[in-house]
Amino acid sequence: MSAKIIRGLENLPSDLGNTIVTIGNFDGVHCGHRWVIDHVINCARKLSARAIAVTLDPHPAKLLRPDRGLRLITPGDRKLELLAETGLDAVLVLPFNTELANTSARDFATNVLHRALHAQEVHEGENFRFGHDAEAGTDGLAALGKELGFSVHAYAPQSMRGQAISSSRIRTLIAAGNLPQARALLGREFSIDSTPASGRGYGTQYAVPTINLAPYAELLPANGVYITKLQIGEGTEAESFDGVTNIGNRPTFGADSFAVETHLFNFHPVALTETTPLRLTFKLRLRNEIRFPSPEALKAQIGRDIAKAQRYLHLRKTLKSSFSSVESQQA
Repeated sequence: MSAKIIRGLENLPSDLGNTIVTIGNFDGVHCGHRWVIDHVINCARKLSARAIAVTLDPHPAKLLRPDRGLRLITPGDRKLELLAETGLDAVLVLPFNTELANTSARDFATNVLHRALHAQEVHEGENFRFGHDAEAGTDGLAALGKELGFSVHAYAPQSMRGQAISSSRIRTLIAAGNLPQARALLGREFSIDSTPASGRGYGTQYAVPTINLAPYAELLPANGVYITKLQIGEGTEAESFDGVTNIGNRPTFGADSFAVETHLFNFHPVALTETTPLRLTFKLRLRNEIRFPSPEALKAQIGRDIAKAQRYLHLRKTLKSSFSSVESQQA
């Protein structure tokens, strides 16, 4: 059952009851986030309370430090989709604006955690900060909780394979094209949601196995060629195709022309318009973007990229079947 998405304090149900809460930006909804969320859910079940995550929209850096140019792993809708799948009872989305940015730690703890959410416990990472100018950390939160009637559980940063699990670390890995390490810290493959690029003459049936994505404002892997999977559409009508994707400026054709362009394998005509939802999942980086001496040389390299991608996908499918067979024999 998916968590209920609640936008704004005014939409909280009157019968909410007591809650166990975690607060964060949750960019990526990575393994570290989910580790804390699992604790929240387990504590809530033991105390017959509701498990709640509180998040902000937009990310505070978008308002407070626009010059930083933060690019998100998971834009708002994707983040909420992932949070809803964790087992939480609800996700409260607070609009991050100047008023909230200027709210003191005491007022936030009093009005949001105590009065609105009836928090019994608040669970956070040790580096958690909140209130105007990030004035308070977990010690300050614990002191306020002692006054207001909730306890605070602070967790040391989690690590995996010797790497800290953090949104900033994962952004660095993805931006460098290091998808296997990013996948380990995320707990899933990195993907982006978009639509087809406009003005390319899409009809009701699209019969060419190459699709360009519309301009995407958030995080992309480094320019280069990747093994990918493209989901076209949503729900039961969605279709998925393996492929290779080029991210970059297409230097072989002269003037730079940035695009995210995917060549699809085993393609057949599909219904496609300029608003069709697309989800592009990145599996492995094949190579850097290269300027070729001619379109013919580029075409030959694309053929080699496709062959390499198909070998990789075949090997993964074979290994997955082998593991499934072993598990069935052990069951």
